[in-house]
Amino acid sequence: MTAIELLQKMIATESFSRNESAVAEIVQRYLEHNGVFCNRHLNNVWCVNKYYDSSKPTLLLNSHIDTVKPNRDWTRNPFEPTIENGVLYGLGSNDAGGCVVSLVQTFINFYNRTDLTFNIVLAITAEEEISGENGIVAVAPALPHFDCAIVGEPTEMQLAIAEKGLMVLRCTAQGKSGHAARNEGVNAIDIAMRDIEWFHSYKFDRTSGYLGEIKMTVTIINAGTQHNVVPDRCDFTVDVRTTDVYTNDETLAIITDNIRSNVADVSRRLQPSRIERSHPLALAATTIGMIPYGSPTLSDQALLRVPSVKIGPGSSSRSHTADEFIHVHEVEQGITRYCELLECFDSILKERNETLG
Repeated sequence: MTAIELLQKMIATESFSRNESAVAEIVQRYLEHNGVFCNRHLNNVWCVNKYYDSSKPTLLLNSHIDTVKPNRDWTRNPFEPTIENGVLYGLGSNDAGGCVVSLVQTFINFYNRTDLTFNIVLAITAEEEISGENGIVAVAPALPHFDCAIVGEPTEMQLAIAEKGLMVLRCTAQGKSGHAARNEGVNAIDIAMRDIEWFHSYKFDRTSGYLGEIKMTVTIINAGTQHNVVPDRCDFTVDVRTTDVYTNDETLAIITDNIRSNVADVSRRLQPSRIERSHPLALAATTIGMIPYGSPTLSDQALLRVPSVKIGPGSSSRSHTADEFIHVHEVEQGITRYCELLECFDSILKERNETLG
């Protein structure tokens, strides 16, 4: 079975978030067929290179097997992996099946190498699309210690050197109820409107060189029970995309200092990330011609606490779209470029070891 055939088999098998077991089994069988010893935790598959040496630094290769559900605009069967004129159609082909099979094949290519200056851990994980607790978060404690990571997401094989984080704020403006026909009460909607205008217009002092400005968007609002009652409560939700120049805690502190509404149910675990250009992994990517940029979209990078880059075949603009597709040559190029990246990373580590010793 080739990498493209593996991808076709994955597409043909439903793998919505929290229900990835069948596709995890497919990936595991493919690895084992190629001589790789695999581990399984929940719907996550992981393995290490054959000649793993704990004295060496370790690189994690990670991508996800879960998909979103197909939207109503699909004109094709999302689970029918057809190839037409070199284009492979199907749900999860671009996000992130192409990355998965490219990383799997790259790992297989390096699995038996005895001359590497680093170890490789491959983790093909679940629940990325929902930032779930049973994906990379669940399996990470079972993995050998890793020092840096490549996260496979569609970036057209360019180097996402930074990625925005996410906080979802559930805010409540508290007023006082009264009769709408009388000058009574304190309208919670009025309080919320002032706060919403602040979210719309506020500019943070610092701007990220790669990620630009923090973006705050009010996405849900709810208030009132009937037309003649001044509402005493207005609830609204804010999507906050954070950058590497503020921690999520710092961003939240600025917000709470500037609005009247109460903020509750804040998740701060999806942190922004950035890797230094001088890090051997980032240096290897730029050495082979990958162009660095800042990514506005979220991935499992946000849950890793080591230096990481996001690189993969396919285009982010196709993710979660109807009639999702990836070009066959993009997958083939993905394998080639991942292998080139690992070879260059190895060379840089060897040079640094020689300089130090």
